[in-house]
Amino acid sequence: MRVLLIAGGWSKERQVSLNGAAQIKEALKSLGHEVLFLDLSPDYQELVNKAREADAAIINLHGAPGEDGSIQGVLEDVGLPYQGSGVRGSFLALNKALSKQFYANHGLRTPKGGLYFPQGRLHHVPPPVICKPNQGGSSLDMQIFYNQEEMYSFLNQVDSEHEILVEELINGHEVSCAVLDNEPLPPILIQPVKGDFFDYNSKYDPDGAVEICPAPISQEASRSIQEMSLQAHRILGLRHYSRSDFMLDQQDNIYILETNTLPGMTRTSLVPKAAQQAGIGFTELIARLLSLALNSNQPR
Repeated sequence: MRVLLIAGGWSKERQVSLNGAAQIKEALKSLGHEVLFLDLSPDYQELVNKAREADAAIINLHGAPGEDGSIQGVLEDVGLPYQGSGVRGSFLALNKALSKQFYANHGLRTPKGGLYFPQGRLHHVPPPVICKPNQGGSSLDMQIFYNQEEMYSFLNQVDSEHEILVEELINGHEVSCAVLDNEPLPPILIQPVKGDFFDYNSKYDPDGAVEICPAPISQEASRSIQEMSLQAHRILGLRHYSRSDFMLDQQDNIYILETNTLPGMTRTSLVPKAAQQAGIGFTELIARLLSLALNSNQPR
């Protein structure tokens, strides 16, 4: 089978995407597939031409374009099946403020937050807060502020085209939980070694964080996080797989932070690590995702 592997692109997460794609390519080849690799460029005609040569696609893009539904829309238009969520679900999940509203609509606890943009407005969220790009991943450009003066000094320097989510800081443990084919995988406890939270450096520095799977938390908390992950997956209209991130405070209250539709896919990333704990090796995981792409109806 000819599989179009789409990676790279021009977001800040380009290198992370390429790193994962190299390992996905190796897995696809070991499964006997011919891999057509595309380092995505703004020339969408190149994407269309490659798509017309392939039997299926694996998308390994992070941020926009890719997680915003744009590439999914192009593939649907040319009739090429792909793994992961469709246009609508991808768009909703990438927008953190919007997905938080969907969580709240369905009774999922999420930290109080407000969207800030120049000439816009900020819902009053008193420090301590965490500020992060409203659309983006890999914990890039996240900062914690403990006083209002520092927070506004930072916000006043924000580029006019950027939206910043200002969210109350929840003290506790960060836990991540993936869903694969409508089944939640074992949660992972994340303990940053460097810094106050699981930022970009913690994620991709080999010694930046300790990731424990299954998470050493109470059975009740673990079960609730799995249920919330599956609920978020369904609320946002996702398919095949996703990964939701949570905070577990000192009283075992669970807060959902966000849901990722194209989570990291190196062999040591969180989803492959949880799948391994469930008895699904990396190559088998890639085979499962490809099978899901081929055997499900294209979303519209």
